[in-house]
Amino acid sequence: MTQPHITLTPEQADAFGRELDAIRDRVIADLGQADVDYIRRVIKAQRGMEIAGRALLFAGIFPPAWLAGTALLGLSKILDNMEIGHNVMHGQYEWTGDPALCGRTFEWDTACPANQWRHSHNFSHHTYTNIVGMDRDIGYGILRMSPDQPWRPYYLGNPLYAFLLMVLFQYGVALHELEADRIRAGEISMADKREVLQEIWRKTRRQTLKDYVAFPLLAGPFAPFVFAGNMTANLMRNVWSYAIIFCGHFPEGTQEFSIEETRNESRGQWYFRQVLGSANLTGGKLFHILSGNLSHQIEHHLFPDLPARRYAEVAPEVREVCRRYGVPYNAGPLPKQFATVVRKIVKLAVPERVRNAATELARAA
Repeated sequence: MTQPHITLTPEQADAFGRELDAIRDRVIADLGQADVDYIRRVIKAQRGMEIAGRALLFAGIFPPAWLAGTALLGLSKILDNMEIGHNVMHGQYEWTGDPALCGRTFEWDTACPANQWRHSHNFSHHTYTNIVGMDRDIGYGILRMSPDQPWRPYYLGNPLYAFLLMVLFQYGVALHELEADRIRAGEISMADKREVLQEIWRKTRRQTLKDYVAFPLLAGPFAPFVFAGNMTANLMRNVWSYAIIFCGHFPEGTQEFSIEETRNESRGQWYFRQVLGSANLTGGKLFHILSGNLSHQIEHHLFPDLPARRYAEVAPEVREVCRRYGVPYNAGPLPKQFATVVRKIVKLAVPERVRNAATELARAA
């Protein structure tokens, strides 16, 4: 692993896994109408905010209307992506039998095709969490986010790439399944990804036409205000999603793993890896809802198919289990976690030998 950390014996890992399985089984047995009512209320609120936001943008010539409309539309996009789309597509509500909550067919309001996201995120990322060389969410094929990623001069632009990924996050996620890093390495060609590209193009074109052509045209002479409002709302969603996701995966204290050390891991060892590779964000109820409850990233990685509203309920139990086994439980406020993410992005932009030499010079001075 990339940094020293606690290890569990096979017997300890099995016991650790059994305790976490018991938490999961208890929640599954308790699922019911309250969970369905919750997600339906969120969907209703999201749709109401989108309608109200778009209506207010049609009166965008008045600054208060434009600000309110943009804020409501941005919040609706955040809810659609985080608390609704992300969680429904994880299959958290398959047990309801409601077609509107079917994760296999759900489509969301973002540039990334849902089918591609279900593979790159649900399967690849959640199976191989933080395994360097297998989890493509480590750097998204763009950034150097682990010292185990070999340094190249390209990574000198790490901070710039991170900023661009943040403001254009929906497009970065959309291109994830393209596997641009493998194309650059010559492992595959663009021709191998023709169908993926076509699907990305169709979805991106539809989203672009909706936000930047259709709705502005409907506004007639107020088209510029609607265009600007839609662009700002998308920016709000992109920056917020980026911050929540990066703070759940890359702050100080999260760990990466090698392929060799994760071979033949047991369920308990898989749980162990999920905890060490994730971090939580502290905050109030509204903060957790707007984060899609990914503020409980540890619980999400342990139980991705449980309704996310349950994570706050089980978090104290998970933390107590971790405490008893001596497993670090990484949690902190958003500003603190984000600051450590930024430091990591900047630090990994330069090779280790340069950083070490600079440290030695500073000590000598």
